[in-house]
Amino acid sequence: MDNTNQRKALINNEIALFLRGLIIGKVLTLMVIGGLLWWLFKPNFLSRNSVNSPSNQNFNSVSNNGSTFQTVADVPPASFNYGGSTAWASIRQLVDSQIQSDRPELQLRYVNPVNGSPGSSSGIRMLLDGKLDFAQSSRPLTDEEQATAKERGFTLEERQVGMDGIAVVVNPSLNVPGLTVNQLQQIYLGKITNWNQVSGPNLPITAFSQRPENADTVIFPSNSDLRGQALGSNVQYVYSATEAVRQLSKTPGGVYYASARSVVFQCSVKALPLGSTSGQLIPPYREPMVSPEQCPRQRNQLNTQAIKNGSYPKIANLFVIIKQNKGPEQQIGDAYANLLLTDQGQRAIEQAGFVGVR
Repeated sequence: MDNTNQRKALINNEIALFLRGLIIGKVLTLMVIGGLLWWLFKPNFLSRNSVNSPSNQNFNSVSNNGSTFQTVADVPPASFNYGGSTAWASIRQLVDSQIQSDRPELQLRYVNPVNGSPGSSSGIRMLLDGKLDFAQSSRPLTDEEQATAKERGFTLEERQVGMDGIAVVVNPSLNVPGLTVNQLQQIYLGKITNWNQVSGPNLPITAFSQRPENADTVIFPSNSDLRGQALGSNVQYVYSATEAVRQLSKTPGGVYYASARSVVFQCSVKALPLGSTSGQLIPPYREPMVSPEQCPRQRNQLNTQAIKNGSYPKIANLFVIIKQNKGPEQQIGDAYANLLLTDQGQRAIEQAGFVGVR
């Protein structure tokens, strides 16, 4: 082959390589563009096609029902004062701290009364007087409280967020099978004064109680004729449940009633079964009862099932008391109640030892 033919062959080979490279380059470019388009439109395609899939419906249902502190709208970014029921102590410790961790724009400050002991009554009174922005209560509002609010140009709303029981506790050495609700009421009215009147030993009864004006929980319903009657001369007044438990531990004939969450776990007192009749006594604790000798290695636990199904005769509903005045107090009261009524809030309330309402 002469030089001319060799040069032609070389040029043809180079042209062929160039064309082959050009074709491969275009193919690769088209593949890249196609892949990019597929990637961009894939999510929309999948979302459109997965809307009707059962698994996605279940996921959306869980997401929608799994409300958290973060999902609550209209939480005011400010500092607010609140107070009230001592039975709510574990909620303030466990639940409110979680709320403020998840919603740092909200700051809550617990305020004790200047005069009298803390409790549902004193908290509502402080709310009426403008010293609190909302209150926590272990009892419903009274007609008198609603009337006072109306006189001052607003109304009060009670929004239930949980449930508790009212437990009756005595000195661990006292041997008595239990009490009916009527017997408990008669003890505090001074009409039953010895334990031998309720199948117990010949021992005078010393009843401990918060003063009615500061009461945390109540054993006389607001629609009862017994409501407002003077307590018996056998009643000794205490500042708090802590003081009452301390007094009971050294008073063989002592008795006290309070939030079940506050006293059922205590080692130095014994909770009594309570019933509508003497034949239907229900313990506020889960059986079998843990004896004082086993405590604190083991502690009695709240009988949540009896509180949930209503078989336990004295229930203390937990209310957020909200001032309906179309101001910042109403906004924070609504927001706080809504936070507690989320799924996260209800779980936290149960972790705090109470029964949720959802």
